[in-house]
Amino acid sequence: MNLLLDTHLLLWAAGEPERLSPQARALLLDTANQPVFSAASLWEIGIKRGLGRADFAVDPRRLWRMLLANGYRELPIATEHSLAVGELPPLHKDPFDRILVAQARVEGLRLLTVDTVVAHYGAPVLLV
Repeated sequence: MNLLLDTHLLLWAAGEPERLSPQARALLLDTANQPVFSAASLWEIGIKRGLGRADFAVDPRRLWRMLLANGYRELPIATEHSLAVGELPPLHKDPFDRILVAQARVEGLRLLTVDTVVAHYGAPVLLV
């Protein structure tokens, strides 16, 4: 199964794995699953790091290289993803979370999240 990680899970998997739930950890350790990260997450990290947010202090370029070196697959943002955002109900206002949901739907990925509001989108979102 292809698992798209939301930005917080991505940061935790890369730098604070102890913060992952047992369910998230099991899914990521299962070799039958392919972890995927979105360019949107690195964009979000870059913006929030630039704003001085302590929870986004990681260097996005270093994170990008590390994720690729550890077998994560990168998902670019395509026009189809951007258009699919407009088809989502207005459950969540964060544009980064909305593009992740749209990407998961368009690409047939399972989106793992810790955000209870994002989880309200239902399949393919999985609250972990």
